[in-house]
Amino acid sequence: MAKMQQLLGAEYDEFIRSYDTERVQGLRFNGLKGNPAQMYEKNRERFDLTPVPWCREGFYYRQETRPGRHPFHEAGVYYIQEPSAMAVVSLLDPQPGERVLDLCAAPGGKTTHIASRLCGQGLLVSNEIHPARAKILSQNVERMGIGNGVVTNEDSEKLKVYFPEFFDAMVVDAPCSGEGMFRKDEQARAEWSETNVRICAERQQEILDNAAAMLRPGGRMIYSTCTFSPEEDEAGIAAFLDRHPEFSVVRVPEEKRLPGLSAGRAEWSGRRAELAGDLAGSAGDSAGSAGSPTESAGSLAHPEVADTFRIWPHRAEGEGHYLALLTKAEAEEGYRPPRIRCPKYWNDKQGGKILEEFLKDTLKENPGNADAEKKENLILFGDQIYRIPEEMPEFNGLRVLRPGLHLGTLKKNRLEPSHALALYLHPEQVKRSISLKADGPQILDYLKGNTLADDEGRKGWTLVCVDGYSVGWAKAVSGTLKNHYPKGLRI
Repeated sequence: MAKMQQLLGAEYDEFIRSYDTERVQGLRFNGLKGNPAQMYEKNRERFDLTPVPWCREGFYYRQETRPGRHPFHEAGVYYIQEPSAMAVVSLLDPQPGERVLDLCAAPGGKTTHIASRLCGQGLLVSNEIHPARAKILSQNVERMGIGNGVVTNEDSEKLKVYFPEFFDAMVVDAPCSGEGMFRKDEQARAEWSETNVRICAERQQEILDNAAAMLRPGGRMIYSTCTFSPEEDEAGIAAFLDRHPEFSVVRVPEEKRLPGLSAGRAEWSGRRAELAGDLAGSAGDSAGSAGSPTESAGSLAHPEVADTFRIWPHRAEGEGHYLALLTKAEAEEGYRPPRIRCPKYWNDKQGGKILEEFLKDTLKENPGNADAEKKENLILFGDQIYRIPEEMPEFNGLRVLRPGLHLGTLKKNRLEPSHALALYLHPEQVKRSISLKADGPQILDYLKGNTLADDEGRKGWTLVCVDGYSVGWAKAVSGTLKNHYPKGLRI
């Protein structure tokens, strides 16, 4: 805390007092499932919601309302997310049709927010280097009904070989020392050390360098952390700008700035001398600067770092966060982007006929924006059929957990639809559906894996919904709905 006292000065006491208050809880409505504003109006009293000022889809909720245990959570209606983290995608503002990379994506909060803003158009690649966390990321991509997303499990060094100057926008939510999470995460407090701060800062620079190679000229990238450490924040951005003069900090006009965010501290950018001794003239100078956050600033300071942002727990309703929106210079005249090879698509007449018969039997002729009837861009992973996003290049050699929308499992003379497809679809896009009440006993029976009665004489695959939101499949046979909710998800 001595470091924070030195950095914050007169604000320190107020900062410390904020840790005596309970942390706030937040959820973010999924625009792929409906209009977030309308979702808010319908659920405002249910979860005692109040708006998060920097995110139009985000809302604070009272902990005792427990939205994570509500059937809407299983239907992907919303994502439980720390409110400060919602500012990252709000600031990046991805647009439908863009190619977007979430480089350090698990567990999926920012990925699912990006997907909501893309509205099913364009390409979203979500990467996580740790296999177990990448699996959780893939599960959340499925739960939120994302159809244009690809989940990879790779190092950023390898990714840049596959995606040279490819993406329009990127999120680099870098692994950090986690100082901003001390109020909510006991493990973050236990693992903190000055050594870990330095290790994180050095790792972040490597990740940023690799990210820079994947952003197209004119593209934008947001760097974020959940730490207060200048070495990982303002100083980290300053060090990156020193190495990459083609990048600059985006100055957001006053009238477009997100409410609740404070300005970055340009005077702290000089601490990057602690990341690279040659910037300060020698390793000794670097070590000497650790005692004073402004001692090494001078000519090393980047004034534009003042246009980055912080969320302070004593100034806003959220945990500590740092955000820097960067842009890459436009290409010079005559620039040609790297050529991208397309993957080899599935071309099996018998399998294609089985898929076509399933789609014809299950979907309406005009299924709105689902586009699930498209039969191009298909690949087969074993016996699993996926539809690859149109913008996705060849990925042979990459560790890919989810190459696109999982349509189903190809079995002998039939297709068993995937849970991902159920969550992707809307009831108005299918021929057979049943909507159960969120507060009724039937939805709990379904989520437990029980068979439901069918008094409407349905026959075939039926989309099960909760208050109109898809949650899984059932197969109607002889007056019953046989449950196909995944066993691993049952309560």
